[in-house]
Parts: sequence; C-alpha cells; structure tokens
Amino acid sequence: MGTLELKQTLNGHRGRVWNICWHPKGSYLASCGEDKTIIIWGPQDPKWVVKTILIEGHTRTIREVAWSPCGNYIASASFDATTAIWDKKTGQFECNATLEGHENEVKSVSWSCSGHLLATCSRDKSVWIWEVNDDEYECAAVINAHTQDVKKVRWHPNEEVVASASYDNTVKIFKEDIMDNDWSCVATLSSHTSTVWSLAWDKQSNRIATCSDDQTVKIWQEYKPGNEPGIMTTNNESVWKCVCTITGYHTRTIYDIDWCKITGLLVTACGDDIIRIFKEDSDSDPHQPTFTMVCSMDTAHTQDVNSVQWNPIIPGQLASASDDGLVKIWFYNE
Repeated sequence: MGTLELKQTLNGHRGRVWNICWHPKGSYLASCGEDKTIIIWGPQDPKWVVKTILIEGHTRTIREVAWSPCGNYIASASFDATTAIWDKKTGQFECNATLEGHENEVKSVSWSCSGHLLATCSRDKSVWIWEVNDDEYECAAVINAHTQDVKKVRWHPNEEVVASASYDNTVKIFKEDIMDNDWSCVATLSSHTSTVWSLAWDKQSNRIATCSDDQTVKIWQEYKPGNEPGIMTTNNESVWKCVCTITGYHTRTIYDIDWCKITGLLVTACGDDIIRIFKEDSDSDPHQPTFTMVCSMDTAHTQDVNSVQWNPIIPGQLASASDDGLVKIWFYNE
C-alpha cells in the first residue's frame, strides 16, 4: 500500500468548499464554495498562500471553477443560475462576462481542449454549449437529453466531445454533427443504479471513469466502428461498454473522481470522509481491466470530501476540498 502525506491545510473559506481546480501548469490552485468566493492559492516556499480572492461575481454558492487551457481565464458555475468568466487583462482577475440562460443552479462548467467551447450543466436538466470568440460567449446549443439534474460536464482531453453525468443514473456523450451544425447525444452509458456524481477521462482518452451514489466506480471503454470484432456499431458511432466495476470499498456516496494523466492512478472523494487511490493491475486484460486500492486515507477531512484533483504537472500531488471548509494539499508515495 502507498501512503498519502498531508503537505498543507489551506484555511480561507467560510462554509463548505465545493470544488478545487489546478491551473494547467500546476502552479496555482483555485477553490470555491458556499461563501460565494473563489480563492486562488499559490506557492510561497515552503507554504501555499492566498494569492487572490475573487468576490462579487455571484450572489449564491459557487459550485465549480475551471481554468481555461491557456490559464488566462477562470469560469465559475453558481447556484445563482449563472456562469461567470474571469480574466486578468487589467493585471488582476475580474469578472468580465456573465453567462445567463439556465433556469436553476449551474452545477458544473468545463472548457474544451481548444478553449473555444465551454459546457455548462444545471439542475434544469440541460447541458449548454457556448462558443467563445474574442471574449464573446454565444450559446451554440441547449441539449435536453437528460431527464434529471445534470451534475457534471467534462470535455474529452483532445476532441470536441463532451460527457455529462446526471441524477438520472446515466452518463451521456455529446458531439456536434457537422452536417446539420447541431449537437446531439451519441452514446448513453447506463449501468449505475443511482445518481452519477462525477466522471473523468483517462490519459489515452478512450476510457471514462464514473462515480455514483450507488457507492461504485465504473470504467467505460470506447470501441470505435470496425475496431473490435463482435462489437456492433450503428450510424458509424462508437460504442461504450462498462468493462469494470470497482465495488466494496466505499461506504457512502462517491462525489468526485479524477484520473491522473501522468500516472494513470484514480482518486475518489467520498461522503465517508475518506480519499481512496486505485491503480490498474499491470496484468489486467484491457477489455476486462481490474483495479486495486493502493491507498486509503481515513478522516482525510472531518466531513464529506466533495472534490479531488491530481496536479496536472507534478506526479503524486493532489488537492481535496470538503464540507469542513478546508482545502488540503497531499502527496502520494508508492
């Protein structure tokens, strides 16, 4: 078993911290929460310190923050039904655009790999796609494919394909049909028996890990048309199959999951206050992979762990956020 070493506890929010997100270069960390603020943390040897606190962008809880791929913008999704876009063209981050249209709380926001598209999702059951052109944000599509609250949106790491997780127990994959210039659902991933809270793409970008209120993690494999004998495809679209279910480890809802693009390790955030790390077995069949839990940090927080994310540049470094109002920086040692 590996060990998870606590490097620092960051105390700056009042109330629940819902989400954390690393800058693309791994040099800063953004956090957001119940206090309607975004805190940007940065290293000041040997500690992490508050660099900036962003306020007045939202009137209610901020549910999620996302750095743009270039690292110059932050998008924040709020229970006030808006998404705010922050930039630092004046030398410091300011809210210079507010995206409106969702009827209820915006739960998640994600930038495409190019930075030219943004996806948002809401309790109103919809996923919105926004086009970004010279700091102008225009709604390109409103997708009503889910039947319940949509909890999470995440873009494919290399393509303009977006996945969403929902209270309707499914994950859906969307992409644009070039012929009719419209976005549509090209796959529905159904196997969970309760709310799917979060999802993460793997480093090869052909697998997705999902986590759920049903206390399981599922691994989904994409089979492209003609690439796999015995897998029938229709309309020249990929087929997604659940190839592994990780079960028996979590005792409450799994709220978040992240798949490290460097090491291939999975980390989960759970309502039982525990952070767990899983590693794919080296001898497992790629079509029937198996995963082993290599670390379990009990009482990682004193209340629900809401968010976990690997540093995109530094292997082994991760951050977590919790209902206990704290952000923590960890390092995993094998």
